[in-house]
Amino acid sequence: MMYKENMKEIESLVTNYFEGIFYGDINKLETCFHENTNIYGDIEGIDYSKHINEYLKSVKNRKSPKDLNEHFKMKTIGIDIIGKIAMVKLHVPMLGYNYYDYLSLTKMGSHWKIVNKIFTHVN
Repeated sequence: MMYKENMKEIESLVTNYFEGIFYGDINKLETCFHENTNIYGDIEGIDYSKHINEYLKSVKNRKSPKDLNEHFKMKTIGIDIIGKIAMVKLHVPMLGYNYYDYLSLTKMGSHWKIVNKIFTHVN
């Protein structure tokens, strides 16, 4: 039973993550992350490394995919849960990029939080 509950909570977090990014909803997006999260990846081969606070600021200051009249195409590829940790693989096409994200999640108290995000853009 616990697995099903955890899966439901993680799916809910992913929904908030997607909607936060798509609509530029910083408050919704912020609830998904642990305050010490670091984000690493690459955009067109250029290394990217930001603390969650910098990342949220950049999302806040850019036009959202919704503002740019993009269609919502984000989807979950897989969720792997073991105890109080989980790995989530996402496809996040937006803003002219074809992003794939790996999110590391930990259950802290009664809430799941993203504690690390890595991503890449694939042509």
